[in-house]
Amino acid sequence: SVSWLVLFFRWTILLKKVNVSIPLRSSFVIYLSSFSLSATPGQLGELIKSQLLKNKFNIPIAKTAPLIIIERLYDLTGAMFVSILGLWFLGIEIYIIIIAFTCLTVIFLLLRSRTAFNKILYLVKKIKFLSKFTESLSESYDTIHLSLNGKILFLSILSSVTYWFVIGIAAYFVLKAVGIDAISYVNAVSIYSSSVILGGVSFIPGGIGVTEGSIAGLLSLNGIDISIAFVLGILIRIFTLWYSVLIGFIALKFSGSLTN
Repeated sequence: SVSWLVLFFRWTILLKKVNVSIPLRSSFVIYLSSFSLSATPGQLGELIKSQLLKNKFNIPIAKTAPLIIIERLYDLTGAMFVSILGLWFLGIEIYIIIIAFTCLTVIFLLLRSRTAFNKILYLVKKIKFLSKFTESLSESYDTIHLSLNGKILFLSILSSVTYWFVIGIAAYFVLKAVGIDAISYVNAVSIYSSSVILGGVSFIPGGIGVTEGSIAGLLSLNGIDISIAFVLGILIRIFTLWYSVLIGFIALKFSGSLTN
């Protein structure tokens, strides 16, 4: 739950950067509501935030939708940072993470290029679920450019790294709860974040199966019996993903933003 506050801080400064000002309480409820669609490919279901903001405050989708894409980019950046740190401690080859980090750098550069941005939109338009947002996103280059510059870039990356260290506490506590003391907190954070990256790359909704399997595989490398490791993977996901999804649906019910 504490990790949500870190993410909300990042969301708040991103909104402020594009001159969107709404009551803090309403903003927080809407932010929690978006968790209801976290278990979607790349968490892009969280674009619902933009629709809720439009419904309740008449804020154009074109102004806020690109921020959700930027959030995913910052999430990936933070995850890679803590993954590299933890895998270094584990003594595991990190060439996969390095390759992914290189790809991430390329993505940053592409998003800062208007020509490349338009080409990416053309590809997004082919995805049925996301096609309805394409027209609004086509007007959003300036918003993305503002969100990837200067102080906002530093604060967003810092909060993203902080988020992964905070949510890693949940993974660590699950291990401690079943009496596993052989895995340190840093390694637990790395195992969780690395597994989430692999789940995200699979583009399976919520990374279901891939993330849990990755957690189990990395735990087994640390001497945990594979059958126990799979159970731990499921438990960790209950307290990190599905707990948030449940709270998201509850917040969505009380957000008052589902209709105009």
